[in-house]
Amino acid sequence: MLTPSIFRENLWNDWMNDPFAEFDGLNHGRRGEHIMRTDVKEDEQEYEVDIELPGFKKEEVKAELKDGYLTVSAIKTENGQKDTNGKYVRRERYAGNMSRSFYVGENVTQAEIRAKFENGILTLLIPKKDPRKQVEEKHFVTIE
Repeated sequence: MLTPSIFRENLWNDWMNDPFAEFDGLNHGRRGEHIMRTDVKEDEQEYEVDIELPGFKKEEVKAELKDGYLTVSAIKTENGQKDTNGKYVRRERYAGNMSRSFYVGENVTQAEIRAKFENGILTLLIPKKDPRKQVEEKHFVTIE
């Protein structure tokens, strides 16, 4: 049987292989495994984290720093438009939530992190800081 293809890619080959499906024992994919690809570069003063977020707008992306973890999340909702010429056989647009967390240290503050979103890539510049040295408390045993 002939199957439709576009640019030599068979549309039906991965019909049951949804890359956005959660692991359920049958489909071994993870939610969003092909989304939020991240590169981390390092120099003397800082880390540069580049996160791919294709198709997202700046307003749909959030970065939160809490307890030393920087969490980047993106929320994409479907636009609700319907096709008046028939029903879709397949749609390859992502709608949903996704997030990733990175431990940056508890002594990094929100004001020190710089971020920009350009051409579908979120770039975060995170300063390198030495971990705070905790003062060792001496505990003496009381001698009677």
